Amino acid sequence: RTAYRLFLSPSQFLRRQQVLQLYRKILRAIRDVPAEADQRYLKDWAREEFRRNKDATEEDAIKMMITQGNMQLRELERTLKLAKS
Repeated sequence: RTAYRLFLSPSQFLRRQQVLQLYRKILRAIRDVPAEADQRYLKDWAREEFRRNKDATEEDAIKMMITQGNMQLRELERTLKLAKS
């Protein structure tokens, strides 16, 4: 696993950083979900989505998944904000 990281191109490294940042942001947002059962469900869903796509290598597909993930994150944040008001 470590040896693999040594051979990432600069664009692959940046893309990987974007994916990890998105994953962290999603997990942070999930902490604000009031119901513990919903938190667990969303955490499992996020973990499974990222795990399922971890071997993706096609640049365009990865960009699209990052875009979709950011849209889902914004939707979750919007929903949480509405629930608080």
